[in-house]
Amino acid sequence: MSERIAEVYSLLIPLADARVLVPRACVAEVIGYQQPTPVDGAPPWYLGAVNWNARTVPLVSFEGTCGLPIPATSGRARIVVFLALLGRLEAGYVAIVSQGFPQLVRVGNDVVRADLARSFPERVPVICQVRMLNETPWVPDLERLEIMVADETVATTEKQAL
Repeated sequence: MSERIAEVYSLLIPLADARVLVPRACVAEVIGYQQPTPVDGAPPWYLGAVNWNARTVPLVSFEGTCGLPIPATSGRARIVVFLALLGRLEAGYVAIVSQGFPQLVRVGNDVVRADLARSFPERVPVICQVRMLNETPWVPDLERLEIMVADETVATTEKQAL
């Protein structure tokens, strides 16, 4: 008999004008913001690379991947490091800039429901928007994000080789 999970520990990650909701198990660590090393030829949303646990991890602006303006970082900014689920990134991780410290929340069927008030273009790394009490966070497509970063890493490397 399979047991249904009643609640999932999740993180609400603050962006400039929205929040992203992810299961806690997808997040490797939240670290203080550090200036990334730029990657020549990368699109503006690909901010560069940061050092984390002796790895060079790609850092992106989630807002930028969604076609939104890339916000300036403040003193409250953090970096959220995610596990790369598909294994397409050499470091095994990808990171986004958070505009503050993520909030740990318990999410259950009684708290969250689909919010169809907003749809997202197909190539944007967002699955959907949900309604959660007074919040309407986005549920990111971490696999699409990884693919976007991996494809851009390959394209940038090829440009640099020419």
